[in-house]
Amino acid sequence: MPDRPPRSKVVVFGSLNMDLVARVPRMPEAGETLAGHSFITNPGGKGANQAVACARQGARVDMAGRVGNDAFGAELRAALQADGIDIQGVIATATSTGVAMIMVDDAAQNCIAIVPGANASVSVEDAEALRGKLADARVLVLQFEVPMEPLVRAAAISRELGCTVMLNPAPAKELPDALWPLVDILVLNEIEARLLSELPSVNAENATDAAALLLKRGPKHVIVTLGSQGVVWATAGAARHFEAVKVTAVDTTAAGDTFIGALSAMLVEGATMEAALRHAIKAAAICVTRAGAQASIPSRAEVEGVAT
Repeated sequence: MPDRPPRSKVVVFGSLNMDLVARVPRMPEAGETLAGHSFITNPGGKGANQAVACARQGARVDMAGRVGNDAFGAELRAALQADGIDIQGVIATATSTGVAMIMVDDAAQNCIAIVPGANASVSVEDAEALRGKLADARVLVLQFEVPMEPLVRAAAISRELGCTVMLNPAPAKELPDALWPLVDILVLNEIEARLLSELPSVNAENATDAAALLLKRGPKHVIVTLGSQGVVWATAGAARHFEAVKVTAVDTTAAGDTFIGALSAMLVEGATMEAALRHAIKAAAICVTRAGAQASIPSRAEVEGVAT
């Protein structure tokens, strides 16, 4: 691995959930009871997934967020530690750990309902506590499964300390005006891009248009992930499309998180955006060929073994 540049750490501030995953032949209709194929529990949460993806690509990672003082919380913390992630910023609270109830159908598409639990208690004080970690970090990664106010504060501290802010606005919701100018890299899928750009739909044909609209709001880079249709990367005055790696999908859970974590890790290592995107695309392609969230996230060696 190349020598690490100064400020070689990624800080991930966000959610930790226990995923409760049912495999089903198809999505049930309203009021329907449907027999499923199988059920597993799997460590997840967008924040934790992104932290694991960073770590498995070789980055030094600090995770910050909240879990419950319960069995799920202990399991989530242990899973992060097993990947070498610093969990000093993961606080155990009196409430329950967040859970995500996931159905995955035979077409590898998923449907997810989240009960935030301890994630909802993430506070501005938690963001302030990140100051020491951000002082020697190169990238702060944020998502929308925790309250907005601490995210905005964390982004402001990161900007103050010269640390790049990467935002994944998922689950899809509007950004407060205060957050837009603090974002350096905006990474979002078609659904999130449609909401934020206010276009009727976003797909491979018009993702560049959506990205151009979003750049006007303040980010330096906008990256629209399009699943099997690849990725669009846009900066001021330029846009580029990257093809996806062709695979047979089994489960798309955590594919976006894997992409974001791998992208962050490569940027921290000093890769160009182009090289980082190609690596992240390969990581996400491996992820969708496996079931589960963190269980599906590949190692650095696996990603480097994928032909382009």
